[in-house]
Amino acid sequence: MKFPAGIPVYGDVKFRGKCPRETVEMVTFFNRLRNTMPHLSLLSFHVDNERARTWQQAAFDKAEGMTTGIADIIILGRIPFVCEMKRRDHTQSKLSSEQAATLLAAKDAGCFACIALGVDATMQAVEAWQKIIIDGKF
Repeated sequence: MKFPAGIPVYGDVKFRGKCPRETVEMVTFFNRLRNTMPHLSLLSFHVDNERARTWQQAAFDKAEGMTTGIADIIILGRIPFVCEMKRRDHTQSKLSSEQAATLLAAKDAGCFACIALGVDATMQAVEAWQKIIIDGKF
C-alpha cells in the first residue's frame, strides 16, 4: 500500500502475516475505547461505507450525505480525530484514492488525520492525539 505523504502511519509498516480482518479490528477498537476512555466513546463513530449496495441504495445514501472515502473512525473534539484503519499487515488492505484525498483534506482543515494498522496502532494514534490536545502542540 502506498501511504500519502504528510499523513502519519501508526503501526509496524514492515509487519507481514496473519492478522484479523478490518471489521474485527474495528469492533475491538470501539470496545476497548468504551472500556478505557468512555468520555471519548461518546464522541466517536464509525462511518459504515464498506458494505455492498445496489445502485439505488448507493444513490440514496449519497443524496443523504454519504461521502465516498470518508475515514473509518472520527472522534469529535476541538481538534477532530480522523483515522483510516487498515489491517495490521497493510498489504492485505487497500487505500483508495478517495480515502487518501479525505485524509489530506482533513489534515488541511486542521484535523488530526492518520492511518492506523490494526487496533493497537489505532489506540496509539488516539493516545498521540490526546497528548497533542493536552500539550497544545499541534
